[in-house]
Amino acid sequence: MRVAVDAMGGDKAPHEVVKGAVRASQQFPDDEILLVGDEKAIHRELTSCGTTPRNVTIHHAPQVVGMDDPATSSIRQKINSSITRSVELVAKREAAAVVSAGHTGATVAAATLHLRTLKGVRRPGIAAPFPTRSGACLVIDVGANIACKPVHLFQYGVMATIFSKHIFGIKNPRVGLLNIGEEDAKGNDLAKETFGLLSDSDLNFVGNVEGREIFDGKADIVVCEGFVGNVLLKFGEGLSMGILSTIKAEAMKGFWTKVGLFLCKPAFGPLRAKMDFTEYGGVPLLGVNGVCIICHGRSDSKAIQNAIRVALQLSKNKVNEHIISELDKASAPAANVT
Repeated sequence: MRVAVDAMGGDKAPHEVVKGAVRASQQFPDDEILLVGDEKAIHRELTSCGTTPRNVTIHHAPQVVGMDDPATSSIRQKINSSITRSVELVAKREAAAVVSAGHTGATVAAATLHLRTLKGVRRPGIAAPFPTRSGACLVIDVGANIACKPVHLFQYGVMATIFSKHIFGIKNPRVGLLNIGEEDAKGNDLAKETFGLLSDSDLNFVGNVEGREIFDGKADIVVCEGFVGNVLLKFGEGLSMGILSTIKAEAMKGFWTKVGLFLCKPAFGPLRAKMDFTEYGGVPLLGVNGVCIICHGRSDSKAIQNAIRVALQLSKNKVNEHIISELDKASAPAANVT
């Protein structure tokens, strides 16, 4: 199976991206990794890594979409960019998946434009795992769609359920709706109408979930629209890293607090790992006709390696085929919602 990797996307590209791809090629020797981007730059990085693995090849793409470039217009204007060429390889079935740590908006735009959506899917959504006390909660959408309708949120619940079953191994994932209160009547019109759709469906719907309850593990999946989801994602990331940094800074002020920090190190290690985005690698854009993994802009080689692992998991577990099948069965509750 072949994975196309946007070698020029991200704050640490191409060095960390190429390094992560090489590590992934060694971890998955039976699969092929196609590095897409400036051929000379990629070749230099491969040379610095030592011998180029046999399952790593280069696909030249001279242009790069910068983080400050407008998402949609840059995809149309820079037709030879690394992200566009990577997505096109999947569209042409020359690769099974694409991985990018570049411009998220451009990645979503390129995937939507070239891959299109799966049969029955109205809008794709980005699904990101949030750490909880007992594991992880998958929040969808965290930035792909900021103009949601109830049917979009309903479909997010279906797609995230399929993902959780086949990737996380949860037999009957609990689905919650992000809201300002637990009561059925709470929220705006979008939340109220979505609540009705989810309640009438065959999903394991557990009702409204408040923001604080995500980390308590009340649900395995939490559905929301992309604007709120993206704010939630970035706030959670900043808060978790801020708390850990503050604890370390305060502990380093005195001898005994330093000793205490050292003694607590076995507990802080797993905690930091749960909050570390590199452990998850990247997040899937569910609903497009191909596997698309979006990575953090600050991704290092470890994150890229894990993102490639996730891409291969989705491809080999045929998650998209299951989404099409389940949406076909679940379309009835949303039939009258536009």
